[in-house]
Amino acid sequence: MFEKPMFLILMGVSGSGKTTLGKALAEHLSLPFYEGDDFHPERNIQKMSAGKPLNDGDRKEWLDALETLIRSRLIEGKGGILACSALKKSYRDQLRVNPEQVKFIFLKGEYDLIFSRMQARKDHYMSAELLTSQFDDLEPPEDAFTVRIDQAVDRILLNIMEYLSEFTKP
Repeated sequence: MFEKPMFLILMGVSGSGKTTLGKALAEHLSLPFYEGDDFHPERNIQKMSAGKPLNDGDRKEWLDALETLIRSRLIEGKGGILACSALKKSYRDQLRVNPEQVKFIFLKGEYDLIFSRMQARKDHYMSAELLTSQFDDLEPPEDAFTVRIDQAVDRILLNIMEYLSEFTKP
């Protein structure tokens, strides 16, 4: 589909729909899906489970692992879809190992909507109480495709596919 292998990173605060949209997009594009949370070391998961936000030092090993994943997939000539908060510009800069092949899709939503989603989910270690720290850390990207999450998943996917059409083979 794409002219070159692409790695698409769905970014945003916890509860913005990265996993749901990432899995749907991966299925639609026949690309593997990677859940960024799966790359956290156990001590990070324990810290977040205890209601404590991560700092830059906590995130270093995690970001290094994600960078290695992206770089190795692209070297192999393969792409993928990654759900990853990528809250700060410095994190995105590290993950953007090749600007032509790594694209960020920012899932933007209002605090109240995302908080209500987080309160409703039962199977995640990231508590709704940590959402404030996520918004505090968020440096909204200027160089990402931004899509609002206050619409149906199908509509969001359609918006993303329209954006991706500029990278497809003629």
